Amino acid sequence: MESYHIISLMSGTSLDGIDIAFVKINQQNKDQWSFELLKAETVEYSEELKENLRIATDISAPALFHLDKILGNVMGDSINHFISKNKISKKEIQIIASHGHTVFHQPEKGFTVQIGCGSTITLKTGISVVNDFRTKDVILGGQGAPLVPIGDFELFNDQAEAFLNIGGITNISFKKDGNIVAFDCSPGNLPLNKLAQNKGLSYDKNGEIARSGEINFFLLDILNNLPYYQITGPKSLGTEWLEQHFYPLVKFDRDIENNLRTIIEHEAYQIGQILNHFEIESLMITGGGAFNKFLIERIQHYYKGKVVLPAKEIIEFKEAIIFAFLGALYLKDLPNCLSEVTGASRDVCGGVLHRA
Repeated sequence: MESYHIISLMSGTSLDGIDIAFVKINQQNKDQWSFELLKAETVEYSEELKENLRIATDISAPALFHLDKILGNVMGDSINHFISKNKISKKEIQIIASHGHTVFHQPEKGFTVQIGCGSTITLKTGISVVNDFRTKDVILGGQGAPLVPIGDFELFNDQAEAFLNIGGITNISFKKDGNIVAFDCSPGNLPLNKLAQNKGLSYDKNGEIARSGEINFFLLDILNNLPYYQITGPKSLGTEWLEQHFYPLVKFDRDIENNLRTIIEHEAYQIGQILNHFEIESLMITGGGAFNKFLIERIQHYYKGKVVLPAKEIIEFKEAIIFAFLGALYLKDLPNCLSEVTGASRDVCGGVLHRA
């Protein structure tokens, strides 16, 4: 059995902070993998950095390059603190696998941009880094997303038939006729958090504000008929889509309770439609949205099958665990971006290596 000790980094569009996980990835044989989550924590962003990341799509190119280096320094410092705090020997870490923080994702134009400078992280920590997992797939005509399905079915296939991750964007993966199908199925926490922030809150805890609101059926119908939901095949969402197509439909300065209620219903409806259409019998839900009790209730209202909520550490760190797995596949020079999922012309071993 071969084993790889990897530190992984995730920074999601929800801006919760940096997820850091120390993961042992085991390869029992050619086609059998497992993992052990040894340590994990989320490092919250400072309010200044959070705001800079929030407006990153609107700043100048020099400012974005500067932010790339700032985030790389924060990530490097956070890893050093994490290693020291948990008494981890740097010698046992084969690599750092960093997703980075997505600023632009426009595969239809041939590019995707994740910041958090890999070279800076390497020089800060003295550990080799692999990052930029999506670009090769996009160059080959793929969506560069989602990347987690390969980990879903290699590491968690005994948990459920399908996997839903509710982060800033909600993505799903399942198998049809033996092939993995995966795509972004709706917004997730991003519009919910944006509405909650207008009430002075960072998020709507347990969906209680949404629960108190009433559905705006006119808005719900408009959201459910957005063209994205008619697209079949590989597809993905980014913050640009929200800014151009979703946010202009929602009033963020009033009717907060009703808008939260309506968007919850919209997301649950879209998710339920997909699950029922493909006759999926069980679903594992992870990501920050899994803690939104009202959203989970509404998904279960539309979905005929069984909802599985795993242990808290898996809900919080499943994507970080899977990025450690993608790092292990990179070290083995094995495909970690699947063309059947992304629509690329072929599978690829995605990532760029920054040697220590």
